[in-house]
Amino acid sequence: MAPHAVSPPPTPSATTSTSIEPSLPRSDGCLSYWHKTTRAFSHLNANATAPLPESSKYVIIGSGITGALTAFSLIESGISGSEIVILEAREAVSGASGRNAGHVRPDAFRGFTGYASIHGPEQALKIIQNEKLVFEKVDEFVKKHDVPCDFNPATTFDVCLTEDFAKYEADSFEAFKQAGGDVSHVKCYDGEEARKRTRIPSAVAAYEWPAGSSHPAKLAQWLLNSIIEKGVKLFTHAPAVSVTKDGSSWKVQTSRGAVVAEKVVHCTNAYSATLLPQLNGFVTPNKAQAHSVMPNAAFSGDKMLQSTMSLRYSMHHFYSLIQRKGDGTFILGVSRANPTLSAGAKAQIVSFDDSAFDQEIVDDALAQFGTMFPEMQGKQRHGEGLDHAWAGIIGMTPDNVPLIGSMEELPGQYICAGFNGHGMARIFTCASGLVKIMLGGTWDETGLPECFQYSVDRLSKSAQKSSKGSVW
Repeated sequence: MAPHAVSPPPTPSATTSTSIEPSLPRSDGCLSYWHKTTRAFSHLNANATAPLPESSKYVIIGSGITGALTAFSLIESGISGSEIVILEAREAVSGASGRNAGHVRPDAFRGFTGYASIHGPEQALKIIQNEKLVFEKVDEFVKKHDVPCDFNPATTFDVCLTEDFAKYEADSFEAFKQAGGDVSHVKCYDGEEARKRTRIPSAVAAYEWPAGSSHPAKLAQWLLNSIIEKGVKLFTHAPAVSVTKDGSSWKVQTSRGAVVAEKVVHCTNAYSATLLPQLNGFVTPNKAQAHSVMPNAAFSGDKMLQSTMSLRYSMHHFYSLIQRKGDGTFILGVSRANPTLSAGAKAQIVSFDDSAFDQEIVDDALAQFGTMFPEMQGKQRHGEGLDHAWAGIIGMTPDNVPLIGSMEELPGQYICAGFNGHGMARIFTCASGLVKIMLGGTWDETGLPECFQYSVDRLSKSAQKSSKGSVW
């Protein structure tokens, strides 16, 4: 840890478990860079001690972007905000929405092969087409509502750092194209051209397409502000501990009392199995880590990076990078399957512990960052280099796609979760699609890939044929 870090980081985690039982969010989750820069949010601890209402037509569990956008979409569809209650276990936006790496980055083609192997080529095409649509919808939404979330539409690079991965990327590009995928928005660079455009001397190849970045906590907080103004009641520090039948309704029990609801929406991502035991082993937690890094002169002022990046040695060994347009801060994310880490560090990946970061991952991330961008090496001035490190919990599914829709075995309950660390490329169609289902629409009306739809049959089939890891 650099001695000039802005504030002392939490103690590195000592968790070593490789299997885990469902859990509520920890009460001592650390602060991310996004959290540190939004402590003035007026609804951060909304109704933390206020009594819960006895009933509400809709209860949404989770106050991240998924939960907030679901409520926003319900209101846009004509539902009164006064009929909606949101329950949050901790502070508002304390989960993955406030802990990610800041990308709004659709996959352009790379995941096609992996998705096709699980869901077939038709669904794989739909998944990637939907992600492109999500980016367009985020861009449209932010501009329409003038959301102050530091959204920066630009481009992104997939940077291939090995010959093997460059071949994998080229093969995926060709397979997607041959299947009818649109690659007109993708630019391909090899060798010296790739190195010049990315400023990475070790780049073998690079692919560029439209994407962006944002301040995810500010986006979620804007959504919460908007819906609270329209009558939605947010109750923070009210973890839901059970959902049980109550006549024709559902009783949502929290640590502070119960709310009876006609409809319950699970927007709890990695924590979904805590209230839905049928998801135990299907939605699993994956501890990820990110870092804010202050640039030196080589990446400041007019020398800033203009594009976001995924820096890849292999399919599962990669680093994500954005440089924030407003203040120049780098946000450096780390893949969840890094072969250079020790067995001890790898054992900490399956975890609900977002209270602490791992020092070994910090050291690896900074070392790799310096290798990929040699201009960042050398003596640092006070204030340059590592600023902050934090952890977040990703909700993984064995078939690499989220769970969206009504729960047939629990009429009146709905789910929008399991985003596999790729929520910002999916939530803006998934949440609005779920609302269509909640209000009586058909799956076709959502426009979502069929493989996203929740079903008991999907759970049982995926238990028999699980994938080998996230394709994004």
